[in-house]
Amino acid sequence: MPNIIPGILASSILKVAKAGYFAGGYGGSYTSGIDKIAFPADTKTTLTATLTSARYTGAGFSNSGVAGYSAGGANSTGASLSGIDKITYAEDTKSTLSATLTTARGELGGGFANSGTAGYCPGGNGGSNISGIDKITFSSDTKSTLSATLTTARRGVGGVSNNGTAGYIGGGYDSAYLSDMDKIAFPSDTKTTLGAALSRSRYANGAFANSGTAGYFCGGLTTGTTTIDKITFSTDSVSALYATTPSAEYSGSGLANTGTAGYLGGGAAAGVYISTISKIFFPADSTTTLSATLSSIRAGTAPFANCGVL
Repeated sequence: MPNIIPGILASSILKVAKAGYFAGGYGGSYTSGIDKIAFPADTKTTLTATLTSARYTGAGFSNSGVAGYSAGGANSTGASLSGIDKITYAEDTKSTLSATLTTARGELGGGFANSGTAGYCPGGNGGSNISGIDKITFSSDTKSTLSATLTTARRGVGGVSNNGTAGYIGGGYDSAYLSDMDKIAFPSDTKTTLGAALSRSRYANGAFANSGTAGYFCGGLTTGTTTIDKITFSTDSVSALYATTPSAEYSGSGLANTGTAGYLGGGAAAGVYISTISKIFFPADSTTTLSATLSSIRAGTAPFANCGVL
């Protein structure tokens, strides 16, 4: 394997069908395709629109009700990318922003958003590990770089958001697998490092959030783990769920239908790529596997979700 609303009426937003999206990925070959999981039916379709180029390990984030974004990643030549694609939910059409990431980078994976305001791309690798955090302001689709940085330069982090309050960045790899968690407070964009940590060090973990309640960090590479960690936002405390992922997988991609369920799509387990989509129900934290699958086996997709108005 190569190395988740100004000017829009709420009444208009509610007419856009809610869904999750898995963009790009790698499963023996690179893809530019975008799969869509309709909520709540959990049916899968593949968009006519595609990413600007085939890639994997980009960061996905969402301005819910308006558009989803796929930023960076790496292509079939191993080159890191800086471009940012935008999928407008009303018609599922793709455009490419004039703004780009500060540096070309792959192994992102940990995108998160303060929906209605901005999306964030933390860390990654562009020849060396990166500690910087880029911010895409939704009203103008412009990019800035935070003065705050990750505790250490790292790649393959998981990212979740408690919308309107803070984003969380967990795990990753610097020169070793990591378990620590950084927190970016909205709207000041200041960083703190939590006393709580993931239950084990992990890289390339899929992550999603039930905004207002908790964030989830699923699987990841240590030697491969099925563990799902849950961070309760009110206390910033971490617990490991009784529920687990179906297999010891890494580079799975997480997104959520806030208030209902989280989804973990694709990944690799013991070096075998998978197309499975797991579903974690809120608030029971029980798991099931969808009958729908990704259109091909793949890891490292850029995930984002349209949950309507948050």
